[in-house]
Amino acid sequence: MRAGFTVSSKNFKNAVDRNRIKRLMREAYRLQKNDLQEQLKNNQKKLAVFFIYVGNELPDYPAVFEKTGSAIKRLIKITNENTASDT
Repeated sequence: MRAGFTVSSKNFKNAVDRNRIKRLMREAYRLQKNDLQEQLKNNQKKLAVFFIYVGNELPDYPAVFEKTGSAIKRLIKITNENTASDT
């Protein structure tokens, strides 16, 4: 499984801010990806995801962690539905 992260330079002119947001997103993803990886492994599927931060304010880590977790749960649900329809 592969993952990518990006932040708009239109909303964040300073590279320091963009890099901080990407670092927060990568860390939140790293801590929560295990369930998704397990699900994909069990279903023998591969997945590439790309997270795009579209906000215009610097987020705090708990907010990023929560949103990343909900996105991962949604991806798990989608992979479950696709596996059920394949059989």
